[in-house]
Amino acid sequence: MHVELIYPKWPKMPNQPKFHLPPHGPVCFAATFPGDVEINFTDEHVQTLEYKQDTDLVFISCMLTCQIPRGWEIADEYRAMGKKVVMGGISTQLHAEESMTHADAVFLGEAEGRMEGLLHDFDRGELKPLYDYHNDFPDTALIKPARRDILDRELYNYRGVQMVDLVHASRGCRFKCFPCCTPYLGGCQFRPRPIDQVIEEMAGIDNNRLFVVDNSLAQDDQWEKDLFKAMIPLKKKWVSHPIKDDDEILDLAAEAGCWYVYQAVFDTSDVIRRRIKRLKERGIGVEGTIILGTDDQSEDDIKRLVDFLLDVELDLAEFTIMTPFPHTPVRADMEKEGRILHNDWIKYTGSQTVFKPAKMSVDKLDELHQYAWDAFYGPGGKELAMGKLYMDVIQREMADGTYKSPRLRRKQWLSEEAAK
Repeated sequence: MHVELIYPKWPKMPNQPKFHLPPHGPVCFAATFPGDVEINFTDEHVQTLEYKQDTDLVFISCMLTCQIPRGWEIADEYRAMGKKVVMGGISTQLHAEESMTHADAVFLGEAEGRMEGLLHDFDRGELKPLYDYHNDFPDTALIKPARRDILDRELYNYRGVQMVDLVHASRGCRFKCFPCCTPYLGGCQFRPRPIDQVIEEMAGIDNNRLFVVDNSLAQDDQWEKDLFKAMIPLKKKWVSHPIKDDDEILDLAAEAGCWYVYQAVFDTSDVIRRRIKRLKERGIGVEGTIILGTDDQSEDDIKRLVDFLLDVELDLAEFTIMTPFPHTPVRADMEKEGRILHNDWIKYTGSQTVFKPAKMSVDKLDELHQYAWDAFYGPGGKELAMGKLYMDVIQREMADGTYKSPRLRRKQWLSEEAAK
């Protein structure tokens, strides 16, 4: 069987450097297919989509709400050609009812152990309109190493610098943050993968730079310690979402190669100041993830927050406007209050205000969002700050003998391609 697996493009945030990371959802999904299925993968961010008449089945994987409209366009085009289309992924699950009007089948939930059944239905001409495994989570031991072989790896670099590869060590999240849809998607129970399987997958990734994309690594102290200890011999340099603010865990993270972490910053408290300081003391950089437009923020609050970020010498900052995505607590509240302005999903990027703020106008929040980017980065923009972090990781790699120059990486890639 031959299938097309497509990752639709979405509009990038205007203040972001124009780089692309290798996608995670599609390569994890591809690992659930039987070995005799031939997969042709297209990532629209780095490749031009060609509509194929000679394919058996089309799968469209969508991660973001602002990506889903393009996914629907692709589905409609393929169905007009007489092809069967299956849609899945995070944003498909958030927009399941709408997606069912564009696809022959919608797959909700995690795919491990389930693809054989769907493909069997297709072979018999009995494809179901809905495969609903929402909240029916498979054993995490069933998770296979992601199929990174379907990617054109040469396309994922920024000005010749190799970008990170994505990997995950767990699913689910026990934290219930108000703007997050993870409790709806992956459940509120922490579900770690077997550590030996995670380490085996990390070791097999031909890239020294990883992004461990788990919602939070700070969910089980002993598991976190065991994971970091097992990562030390790999000599990888990695990025993650929060790790536990604990002396032993922080020391192990640094020894295991933690390069920088994403740290949510909601206020200017001493707790946040101390956490950033303790990370940086261990040589771990910090990228703040800052949501603007929460109901407790005034214009002055946002300006003070930006001043605070400069004062604590944050390495990077990612400013987004609070966005009420489907199936989040904040959206439920705003719907009751009549504060949702529209459901033009392509504008749900985190860079546009799509609700009525509590303490300012829509235009003022949009203005303050741009102010935050400009005031924090100055004329150099985020590209310069990101470049400094990449120079740091290159120096670390040179120090421990793991650095590969772009020329050496390309030579190795060409050799591997020729051997296929």
